Amino acid sequence: MSERFDTVDIIRVKRDRGTLSPEQIDWTIDAYTRGVIADEQMAALNMAILLNGMNREEISRWTAAMIASGERMDFSSLGKPTSDKHSTGGVGDKITLPLAPLVAVFGVAVPQLSGRGLGHTGGTLDKLEAIPGWRAALSNDEMMAQLADVGAVICAAGAGLAPADKKLYALRDVTATVEAIPLIASSIMSKKIAEGTGSLVLDVKVGSGAFMKNVDDARELAQTMVTLGKDAGVNTVAFLTNMSTPLGLTAGNAIEVQESVEVLAGGGPSDVVELTVALAKEMLAAAGQPDADPAAALKDGRAMDVWRRMISAQGGDPDAELPVAKESETIVASADGVLTKLDALSVGVAAWRLGAGRARKEDAVQAGAGVRLHAKPGDTVKAGQPLMTLLTDTQEKFERAKEALEGAAVVSPQAAGIPPLIIDRIG
Repeated sequence: MSERFDTVDIIRVKRDRGTLSPEQIDWTIDAYTRGVIADEQMAALNMAILLNGMNREEISRWTAAMIASGERMDFSSLGKPTSDKHSTGGVGDKITLPLAPLVAVFGVAVPQLSGRGLGHTGGTLDKLEAIPGWRAALSNDEMMAQLADVGAVICAAGAGLAPADKKLYALRDVTATVEAIPLIASSIMSKKIAEGTGSLVLDVKVGSGAFMKNVDDARELAQTMVTLGKDAGVNTVAFLTNMSTPLGLTAGNAIEVQESVEVLAGGGPSDVVELTVALAKEMLAAAGQPDADPAAALKDGRAMDVWRRMISAQGGDPDAELPVAKESETIVASADGVLTKLDALSVGVAAWRLGAGRARKEDAVQAGAGVRLHAKPGDTVKAGQPLMTLLTDTQEKFERAKEALEGAAVVSPQAAGIPPLIIDRIG
């Protein structure tokens, strides 16, 4: 069949800072999904978008075209509101684990389609797969049945949702175009809108351990995604949250599950609890329950009950012993004073090098590997006191992990101001 457009002409429009027409965008996404546009041509177009940007209409149409490349889920038969959360990824970001069952306590269904980790940011599915028997792959029918029964599901996105995004994401990863805000926003939002949730809360991370290193870029990304959601009829709000320090006291897989269970038991680190409750309140308000009290549901065990049912429904044993790393090494404070910095990126890279993450999609991860923190910025420490414990099954991984942590922890004579965890709300 003869094609409506010439790929080279489309690349040239963006190269010369022009605006693509709706028809050009629809054809581009469809032709790339069909294999008419070659990877090297799409790579050139992605780079032109990274360098020259897109306007609101272009990003909105690009997102709609990606949604149209696959199926859309429909939760209207559930008879209850749906709400979802997406985080742009960070270090120690296990919030989805306690959050999904917590929101489900209040009769709001949470269809949490999650991914695997790549590089220094951990993947929710990798964490949950540390639980013996738990499975990530569910059919659409299984997912609907679990949402109707338990109210929360955390699973892998099916191949049918936004297939254009899968091809595009893999290409962006190897062509240094991951950071393009129009492409990040359309990638995230095409999947979330296709997923069919009624409302969406975005957690856009800012700082060394995040994709977005500065607040201005993070705010632009958050605003772009909120606009895309609203344009598509999804009630969307975003938080900007601090990712200069890891969240909680763990970065890994099994150890993050363990920490999430502590939060569900009414304990856990204060920053994880703070963000979980703030996001839950926002999700519940968006689903029509502005007066719900999620903090109470963490304390009284209701969220834990839903967690146990959610894990069991996917074949997991909520009472099983979690895997433990065979080897450990401790890093200690070099001086007396106050811990004023603990760099999230360094901790994330160390956890990754210990075996908690993967360099390529096909790599396996170690369930027990990671970094357990014993102090956070603001804590007073003594020389020789443990700051963090490194965990792995592979002794020879310690050396490179310790290299990543050189200069990551700073102990100062006096305290410095601790920035707030939640920087801003956009919606």
